[in-house]
Amino acid sequence: MYPINYFFVNLCQARAIYRIAPLLLFMTLSSCGESANTGATTPDAENAVTDERGPNNGILLRDGEFVLELAIFETGVPPEYRAWATVNDQPVDPEDLDLNVQLTRLGGVVDDIDFVPTGDALRGDMVIYEPHSFSVSVAASYNGNTHSWSYDSFEGRTRIEPAVAEALGIETDIAGPAVIEETIPVYGRIVANSDGVSNVTARFDGKIETVAVALGDYVNAGDTLATIESNQSLTSSELLAPISGLITARNASGGESTAGRVLFTITDTSTVWADLAVFPSDLPRISVGQGVYINTPLTDTSITGTIARILPETASNQAVTARVVLNNPDGVLRAGTWVQAEIKIAEHAVPLAVRREGLQAFRDFTVVYAQIGDQYEVRMLDLGRQSAEWVEVLGGLDPGTRYVTENSYILKADVEKDGASHDH
Repeated sequence: MYPINYFFVNLCQARAIYRIAPLLLFMTLSSCGESANTGATTPDAENAVTDERGPNNGILLRDGEFVLELAIFETGVPPEYRAWATVNDQPVDPEDLDLNVQLTRLGGVVDDIDFVPTGDALRGDMVIYEPHSFSVSVAASYNGNTHSWSYDSFEGRTRIEPAVAEALGIETDIAGPAVIEETIPVYGRIVANSDGVSNVTARFDGKIETVAVALGDYVNAGDTLATIESNQSLTSSELLAPISGLITARNASGGESTAGRVLFTITDTSTVWADLAVFPSDLPRISVGQGVYINTPLTDTSITGTIARILPETASNQAVTARVVLNNPDGVLRAGTWVQAEIKIAEHAVPLAVRREGLQAFRDFTVVYAQIGDQYEVRMLDLGRQSAEWVEVLGGLDPGTRYVTENSYILKADVEKDGASHDH
């Protein structure tokens, strides 16, 4: 792992960095960031840690004629270390070799591994849990001689200076308990609240003299809709709006006869219905009073409501309608709009969860990036229940770990640009 160079650190700490666009910052970071080194590093003064691979695909550690091959073995078993040794290219009996490996992980946790003979190899006595990212110290004793090596084997790790992280909008949170809502996804549409629809007719037959409103106009209760001359008295009177709302139908024009028909339809749009289609398999879990989150193309955020009634009829597709009454004071929600919704059916308090927005893919895992100081490293997660905001963590992350929530994709990109591999 190579730290961001001195020039870049000082540049990023300068006040001018905050005026640079985030994309430009990210491009600069990508060119100067710390690499996630896997495999061998520069050898120490006496012993060589090479980039060579042995017959078991392990890393080769050389000390003169003594060569140790160290590999992470996981065929049919959880990941563990296996080791083989040779002297002058001749295999060493595992019974004659003492071996210890110490793995120092980010945050200072040390895994101390001893080895026992197993067939033609030495087998480590503990599982090498993910991520396989650590500084490695190896000590081997054979025939009265001691051999030692130290090297870094990092994956999914990077370093970002605090000033850069702030400029890039990287935000963090502490992993801990959360309440996860269990929901059922459904679809439906906005319809007019029929309780707020008024069909307006004249009280007497007559001739329509004038019409004061047009389709789509908003009227207040008491506003004049039309003037009508009575056929019997030949006097004119005003037809008034009985409620406030939108003119959603107009069947009146000047000079026509009223003929006993509906002349105007006024719809109070201050509330609307969301009619949601619930299929038979989900119906037993649905009840009046349950909370609902409704997403529409007409609003930027979800609208919350509760199920007011479940209609008795079954539609042709066998769905049953769950009706939600929604406040619509600004008239933004328009009848006929298709919506997607989540009906909340249960809440689960879980001891450990992370925010969904922090999740990223790494190899075959779903991960978050743990933060320790100015370093960030993947944590492979075993996941449980999920909601729109939270995901339960069953394993792979310690409670109290600080992890990246906002802009975690920047960490993913910085790790991937270095081609971090999985060292076996």
